[in-house]
Amino acid sequence: MDEKAIDRATMGRLAKALAFICGADNPTTTALAAAAATGTAADVKKARTLFLKLKSSERHAALAMLDD
Repeated sequence: MDEKAIDRATMGRLAKALAFICGADNPTTTALAAAAATGTAADVKKARTLFLKLKSSERHAALAMLDD
């Protein structure tokens, strides 16, 4: 993962980007949305783990969408 600060707002934006790239029902998308909504350490850890398991092209595409 890029060394950007991933706060709750950024997780929400990542969830929206992944919904476009992978689909709204993708487990990583839903985990990021949950982490953005709750902000609990367990949800953040789960979202981060699932995000890192994505294909590198999907991760890079989602992070590139944040730069706009």
